[in-house]
Amino acid sequence: MNLSYFIAKRYLFSKKSHNAINVISAVSVCGIAVATMALVCALSVFNGFSGIADKSFSAFDPELQITANVGKVFDPSGEAFDKVRSLPSVDFISESLQENALLKFEDRQEPVMLKGVSPEFVKLANMKSLIIDGDFALRDGDVDFCMIGAGLASQLGVRANFISPLEIYIPKRNERVNTFNPTSAFTSTDTYAAGVFALNQVKYDNNLLIISIDLMRELLRYDKEVSSLDIKVKDGYSIDHVQKEIKKLIGKDYAVKNRFEQQADIFKVVNVEKWFTFFILIVILMVAAFNVVSSLSMLILDKQQDITSLKNLGASNKLITRIFFIEGYFISFFGSMFGLVLGLILCLVQQIFGLWKLNAVSGTFVIDAYPVVVQPLDILAIFIVVNIIGFLTVIYPVNNLKHKL
Repeated sequence: MNLSYFIAKRYLFSKKSHNAINVISAVSVCGIAVATMALVCALSVFNGFSGIADKSFSAFDPELQITANVGKVFDPSGEAFDKVRSLPSVDFISESLQENALLKFEDRQEPVMLKGVSPEFVKLANMKSLIIDGDFALRDGDVDFCMIGAGLASQLGVRANFISPLEIYIPKRNERVNTFNPTSAFTSTDTYAAGVFALNQVKYDNNLLIISIDLMRELLRYDKEVSSLDIKVKDGYSIDHVQKEIKKLIGKDYAVKNRFEQQADIFKVVNVEKWFTFFILIVILMVAAFNVVSSLSMLILDKQQDITSLKNLGASNKLITRIFFIEGYFISFFGSMFGLVLGLILCLVQQIFGLWKLNAVSGTFVIDAYPVVVQPLDILAIFIVVNIIGFLTVIYPVNNLKHKL
């Protein structure tokens, strides 16, 4: 066994002449362990929230979506889009056209997101499984129908197949509002609720009204324009591969987004919070690591007689400094290992039993307990960072010793 390693291990575990050094060493190990444990738990919780966000993709979020980089709408005709439609990996494409509107029913009115969809939408979103009242229908002959979110239907007091129509008011494009006759700035039409859908997501259930894309184009005075092309990829094909293939076909004027990119804001917020918390805890860890400086400095003072004896026996200055360097590193290393083990145990307990709740009242949130997902790369990053900080904190007292030898 390496002599410096052997002596450093003996110094760490043997009783010192002053009991305070033992206490400070124990506090140093505990401080680093607690900070490391907090890092493991915090990052794992944020990973859990990211996992919840992954599962929050709704039936209305397509596997791939084409949108224009400039402007709200684009014309989906042309050779490039024909090639996209003919790709063997593309199952079908649903056209979508969205705009804000005002919805009125009898004496109630609500602002809504109006979504015009093509017939393929019923397969894309599997609408039949989402309907809680009525049936799916958007147009029958000259009569226009709509699908209304459950929350929006409740706010307006609407149910499927009501005789009274829903009135849609949408701003006319490229027209100024006449202050003497503001209603002239709106295009309006009547539609009837054929069904009520529920996704259990507020942004859809409380705000969305679905109509046919033909009616939507009539309201907005468009011919072929769409807000997006929503793509269903055939089973067995890689979504990432298909995404790259479509990007090559349609060029830089259009964006091709997968589900994660469509919800980029949500994931960006979670990741920013995760790493912001990580750096705050690193600062706390650095404060805890200062205990290592105190512990090692006092140990060097305590072992002055041993240092003299080692020098008399022929030990070099390099050997003596290496002993105390390893001793200080041991404190950080064991602290990080204890912290990692404790953090993993707490995460496992939370996964199994869900001891730490989000709210005292069950059912208030989508989940009752803090979600936890441990990622190996996070554990590796924590271990590396903690040991780098431990290495840096040892340098100061060891350099002081080197100058005194």
